Amino acid sequence: MRLVQITIPTGKRDTVRRLLEEEGFDYTFTDETSDREYETVAYIPLPKAGVEPVMDKLKALGMNEEAITVVLEANTVVSAHFEELEERYEEETSEERIAREELRSSANALLPARRNYVVLTVVSALVATAGLLLNSAAVVVGSMVIAPLVGPALAASVGTVIDDYELRVRGVALQALGIGCAIASAAIFAGVVQFANLVPPGIDVLSIDQVRERLAPDFLALVIALGAGVAGALSLSTGVSAALVGVMIAVALIPPAAVVGIGIAWGEPTLALGSGILVLVNVLSINMAALAVLWYQGYRPDSWFRASDARMKTLTRIGVLAGIILILSVFLGGVTYASYQGALEEETIREETEAILDEHEELTMIEFEAERDDNPLQASPDRVVVTVGIEPGAERPPIASELRERVGADVTIEVRFVEIQTE
Repeated sequence: MRLVQITIPTGKRDTVRRLLEEEGFDYTFTDETSDREYETVAYIPLPKAGVEPVMDKLKALGMNEEAITVVLEANTVVSAHFEELEERYEEETSEERIAREELRSSANALLPARRNYVVLTVVSALVATAGLLLNSAAVVVGSMVIAPLVGPALAASVGTVIDDYELRVRGVALQALGIGCAIASAAIFAGVVQFANLVPPGIDVLSIDQVRERLAPDFLALVIALGAGVAGALSLSTGVSAALVGVMIAVALIPPAAVVGIGIAWGEPTLALGSGILVLVNVLSINMAALAVLWYQGYRPDSWFRASDARMKTLTRIGVLAGIILILSVFLGGVTYASYQGALEEETIREETEAILDEHEELTMIEFEAERDDNPLQASPDRVVVTVGIEPGAERPPIASELRERVGADVTIEVRFVEIQTE
């Protein structure tokens, strides 16, 4: 529920009164005594979905610039007439969404001051980098809580659909600034960590699970980003807190941006490229999803002659974003296909290994490990290491050569025998 407070200019009181009575709204008028060019203050309790239609009708009366309008959130309105009004708007509107003016204000409120934005983004990236190098999922999750990335992403989308140039440009600029600061600070911090030997010398960052999983993103990463954009737009347009959604957006952006920095510091171009593509795909997907949701919900500019222009711009931007995402998704599709084929080939080698060992009662497979190089598009493992338990004094059959004959793949096969004593 909302309480709309309108300061009515001199000479407009009767016009506004007739409109409110024709529409069946409850209202209260009080005299305005500040000696300005206003004569009345109107208080109108409205359902949330009724604010925008009322504002549009008031603007149609020529009160765009003259009136001062304040929209407040009301906790309770006790009125049988108001309940009828709620039912009417529930029938007329299919969605419970806030008014266009509230949406603009909410998006503006989510935009932090530039200094605070940069500081929080850098701190978030540093914490994420530390968590990645420590292979600590808890620390990585903690870094996302303080990342202020939700505001710029949603502001850019809101500015596009309602044709607010300043809001759109500021949102886009802050997104670019935030991603750039996150990558740069992560690269500098990772370089300092490496130079100061705060991690073991010669550590292979690609062997760290938290880092490696961002090296080869697949289509599931795209689902996360699209979901974050949809959730962000819905939370903003329905007046729900976007704090938790902000964490989801940070999940899609901060860790991969930190991995790009680690890849730069460690001189791993494959790591930096793979994670960089993930960051770019996620940013574009979040913006495209938010744009599509806000446009679908019916948000348009406040002037009808700007609506057509805004429609063209919005649909064009959605199309451009979708096209770029589709191109970048070729990489995600390649990774997904390579992962699938690699898993099939690895499973085939494992099954053949187990079949060979089943022919020898004195042998038991202890461990099976498939190793690959840094190419995320490579399906086949480069090396397979099989650790086999063998009874003391038993003959060691040529398992590696036999497995090579059965598999026929271009992969190095290494078999390690470990004696097992059972009493």
